[in-house]
Amino acid sequence: MQEIVKTIEKIAVLISEELKYADFGYASTQNSTGDTQLKLDVLSDMIIEREFRGVECVKALISEEKEEMLSINENGKFIVAYDPLDGSSLVDVNFAVGSIFAIYEGEISPSSLRGAVYSVYGPRIELCVCLGDTPKLYRLGREGKFAFAKELILNEKGKLNATGATQKGWSDTHRVLVRTLFDEGYRLRYSGAMVSDLHQILLKGGGLFSYPATSDHPAGKLRMAFEVLPFAYIYERAGGATSDGKNNSLLELEISKIHQTTPCFFGSKYEISKMHEIYQSEK
Repeated sequence: MQEIVKTIEKIAVLISEELKYADFGYASTQNSTGDTQLKLDVLSDMIIEREFRGVECVKALISEEKEEMLSINENGKFIVAYDPLDGSSLVDVNFAVGSIFAIYEGEISPSSLRGAVYSVYGPRIELCVCLGDTPKLYRLGREGKFAFAKELILNEKGKLNATGATQKGWSDTHRVLVRTLFDEGYRLRYSGAMVSDLHQILLKGGGLFSYPATSDHPAGKLRMAFEVLPFAYIYERAGGATSDGKNNSLLELEISKIHQTTPCFFGSKYEISKMHEIYQSEK
């Protein structure tokens, strides 16, 4: 898998360069879920596909920007599922955004996950790499190479609350959860870019990121294969916990279609325990 990670390092540098000067406008196309694509989404997807075509161990690609799985090397054993530019709608206001990669062996299933990587394009270019053990943070140096910075470990309890989805669609139960955390002194930290918000919680030591079921999106809005599962893989190996609001781990879920969505909660163990306590008591 090191060849895959090295390819992602190269991709991160290429996309970060495009972010500095590229056209921020909309393309004339839509992705699989009907969202109008930004030109940067399309460009980032093209960069990733081009770079992975030369990686023989990668059998196929799954992208937020592609309707179907793309086969590239029939003798490869890994499938890379990715969101090429998470938070791309925030590029025009110069917020940090990123790319998310899940590495599956043979099939798209939580049990087949062998690694997860995400990049953050902010004041610094950073990579979080998790290949089965504790996730590790790398930063791009002046010489153009990524250097190890530290391991990412979540505390038992955090201080941040990043809660997504349109508030008018929240359930009363979710409103209670959010209010409870704020009453306990949690600080709101939510940008609308999943990568940036989850990255902040990881680096600050803990908290809760939630994107619940809502009245307009009862199955959630975030995609399992290339958004939810890779971050679940990272958070649980950082000592945290995850859930869809009912189960004990997002990694218990099964995927029946590549663009399947789910409600999701990521955080320190205390916040996920508090979520279960409130969600069960409010039934």
